[in-house]
Amino acid sequence: MTKSELILKLAERNPHLYQRDVERIVSTVFDEITSALSRGDRVELRGFGAFSVKRRQSRTGRNPRTGEAVQVSEKAVPFFKTGKELREKLNGKN
Repeated sequence: MTKSELILKLAERNPHLYQRDVERIVSTVFDEITSALSRGDRVELRGFGAFSVKRRQSRTGRNPRTGEAVQVSEKAVPFFKTGKELREKLNGKN
């Protein structure tokens, strides 16, 4: 599902809201999650999951085309861990 599909589905389920308002709400939620992660905070949505940031150490990698050794710098990567309720729904337990 894309962001625009999510907005359409939410607008259909909430006919009392304008689509532009739903779009603003979805964008605000994503922006707040992004801002929190960029500050190094963890974002937990109970029953759904938790977003956090993990650090990857610098390392020596390989260019797959040439086989040449390349230095890869340290970086931060987003990480998502599913919540218990979401895992149970996906596995048909709920």
